[in-house]
Amino acid sequence: MSATRACGVLLAVTLAAAGCSSGSDTDPQPEATPMGKEYVSTKVEGLPIPGGGPLNLGFKDNRVMASAGCNSASGPVTLNGNVLETGQLAMTLIGCPEPTAGADGWMTGLLESKPTWKLDGPNLTITGNGSTVTLLDRKVAHPDKPLTGTTWVVTSLVRPDAVVSSVALDEARPTLTIAPDGAVSGSAGCNRMTGTAEIAGNDVTFKIGTTKMLCAPEVMEVETQVLGALDGKTTATVDSDMLTISNAANGTGLKLTAE
Repeated sequence: MSATRACGVLLAVTLAAAGCSSGSDTDPQPEATPMGKEYVSTKVEGLPIPGGGPLNLGFKDNRVMASAGCNSASGPVTLNGNVLETGQLAMTLIGCPEPTAGADGWMTGLLESKPTWKLDGPNLTITGNGSTVTLLDRKVAHPDKPLTGTTWVVTSLVRPDAVVSSVALDEARPTLTIAPDGAVSGSAGCNRMTGTAEIAGNDVTFKIGTTKMLCAPEVMEVETQVLGALDGKTTATVDSDMLTISNAANGTGLKLTAE
């Protein structure tokens, strides 16, 4: 066989092999799943959320995190076909006024009813316990807010052993604003804050001063924790309309929501 003919045969075999292996159109595609994402409700049909909600759901590492306007719940979750099944849910124990107080029962009633779920792009629909809830991917509903120029409200205090929310924190309502030039303003809970923030990527180094008023002991405790978290170098991460500040030096931090 001549060298020319041998090359032609080799080329034909190569092309045939390539043709046989080009089955990308028939390769199985990964099934759509809400795991790894967070959603916020945009519509509720049937039994409404007491207090109006919204219902927030987050799915991560085979666990679900949920809130509907009062307490937050979390626990194991499995997505069997189109059925959502939760294990034992752990819940915070903050007292909420009516009608919002009824949101916890509505939320657990929905999640523990083994509701059906359907995912259509960024839209998640959950049906169970007399309600059909349409939710939207939180990243779509609330794109990332800029770190600077946004007023952030502290919603939880991160301690070395726990993430804490409380009535005192809700009433004190600490706020943080970092101007584009790095100037810091806001409230630590009782006293006004002023200072600077040096931003380098996700690293933010705070230098904070405050006024010297005295407030109720529970408010001053909140303020001490806020100022401790904003002491020196921190890591700041924006996710949609939420900001997490972590202080590795003392193991504290803050969770904040855009105002």
